[in-house]
Amino acid sequence: MDNNTVSIPTREEIPQEMTWDLTAIYKTNKDWETDFAKIDGLLEDVLQYEGKIKDGPETLKALIEANDNLERLAEKLYVYSHLLADQDTANSPNQALNSRISTKFAEISGQLAWIEPEILDLPVEKFEEYKNSDVLAFYKRTLLETERDRAHTLSHAEERLLGMASDALGASSNTFGMLNNADLKFPVLTLPNGEKKELTHGNYIEFLENNDRSVRSLAFKAMYKTFKSFRNTFASTLDGNLKTHIFSAEIRKHPSALEASLHSDNVPKEVYENLIATVKKHLPTLFRYFKLRAKVMNLDNLAMYDLFNPLVAESKMTVEWDDACSWVKEAFKPLGIDYCSKLENAFSQRWIDVLENRGKRSGAYSSGCFDTYPYLLLNYTKTLNDVYTLAHELGHSMHSFYSHEAQEYHYADYKIFVAEVASTTNEMLLHHYLMNKAKAADDKKLQAYLLTHLADGIRGTIYRQTMFAEFEKIIHENMENAVPTTADYLTETYFNLNKEYHAENVDLDEEIGMEWARIPHFYYNFYVYKYATGMSAAIQLSENILSGNDEKLEKYLNFLKAGSSKDVLDIMKDAGVDLTTPAPVEAALNVFAEVVDELEKLLL
Repeated sequence: MDNNTVSIPTREEIPQEMTWDLTAIYKTNKDWETDFAKIDGLLEDVLQYEGKIKDGPETLKALIEANDNLERLAEKLYVYSHLLADQDTANSPNQALNSRISTKFAEISGQLAWIEPEILDLPVEKFEEYKNSDVLAFYKRTLLETERDRAHTLSHAEERLLGMASDALGASSNTFGMLNNADLKFPVLTLPNGEKKELTHGNYIEFLENNDRSVRSLAFKAMYKTFKSFRNTFASTLDGNLKTHIFSAEIRKHPSALEASLHSDNVPKEVYENLIATVKKHLPTLFRYFKLRAKVMNLDNLAMYDLFNPLVAESKMTVEWDDACSWVKEAFKPLGIDYCSKLENAFSQRWIDVLENRGKRSGAYSSGCFDTYPYLLLNYTKTLNDVYTLAHELGHSMHSFYSHEAQEYHYADYKIFVAEVASTTNEMLLHHYLMNKAKAADDKKLQAYLLTHLADGIRGTIYRQTMFAEFEKIIHENMENAVPTTADYLTETYFNLNKEYHAENVDLDEEIGMEWARIPHFYYNFYVYKYATGMSAAIQLSENILSGNDEKLEKYLNFLKAGSSKDVLDIMKDAGVDLTTPAPVEAALNVFAEVVDELEKLLL
């Protein structure tokens, strides 16, 4: 690269204060090794109870406690190793550390596969005795969930084989991750001003937000040209992942891969299907937004790379990290003194890995366990979108912090289904705070900018994630009906869905058909619909919080503390949102319509 090229820094070049502090978990890798050596002993503590569950409730209680001790340490080991691996995916020793604990998890899974079958082998009368025993009162919910799994639990030997195979069955997903994050290289782009800048996962959205349409087009085409050159490999990894989902569903006697994925959350299939149907009913509002975008941008029709550019270019923000931190702290004040006090830990204890570096995992996430901080990985590039990402991931981390503080280890982890609710609620609070600042300054352009951001957030989180959810449903169902998962089939299917969801005022660039290869969430087994239901719930909950009603705030904080102490739909009902009906999604898309109305008044 020549002297005009803006390159990505190495890990060593990132200031320490902008990195997470993993020494809070283990001071050195040697300390990790010391704990790793304890795993086999803790495993033996569990194995001693094999064949003895029938001895009485006290024995089952001792088994559960021993298993929790094993899982608790293994999770701590895994969190440290995967965070270390993700901060530089090209660092082989760190990857090896992560591989070892992942392999150990598969081994543990295989060796402990007898537990649930042995519990379910108890005669019905004895199982009822255990379920109602005072000794096992704390674990009654676990026994009820085990009982619900009865029809989908295999024999001891079969469960052991599946457990031992878990690492191998995850190979397609792991291969996608390594190819996408470590090996895939994007070109250096020559911009109209002569500057050369390397395209990365982390800065792609920055290119798409550029005011210069030629820059947006350049980045868009370069991104998907790169993916297209590996299209058959990506089709192979996705095909392998689908086969794993379907194999697991069939062997456990679930009607479909979709229903198998919903089983652990006890969510009926209708919730998934209602989401798709409700969103499709509201597509005309989305098309109206596209029409507004085209008018404001003086285009006959939008291209796919025009969907992220702020409509009010003069108000495009560059947000320094210190300002981002200040904004989120102010925005979350309606959550109360206790929440804000706990939030300070994220900054003072260095939970956050802020900047992109060469080899760092793309995107953003919150990750931790009962015995670690709830860490955040970011790739901060000073955009407003990045500030919203910070708010989003802090929502996850604070959810974990509250849950781990309020619940015993056994019920401390919340289900994935509710995970996106707290994070998106925080985004809505940030939007409210920034809109109030803009109104106080009578800054119409900034108001329009923020409303555009909210509209794009709802478009991206409810409409777009629902399109992803429908794509997942289609490709799983087609594989269940023996349709081959080729690159051509995936590209055509994905292109046609985009056509349906962008029918008016958007010219579909053929490159968009390759986007399926870029989405890591397609490897997460029907995860993406939870973004859409989560945002729908968050819109309602943020309104409750901002109402100033102490009772509604208390319900929300209780939601953060609930962990997995109840079924997810019951937890949401307690918080004030009934996701078994289409009503929350309807209400959220009505808010989207109101935002489009406001934008039309401001911009036309």
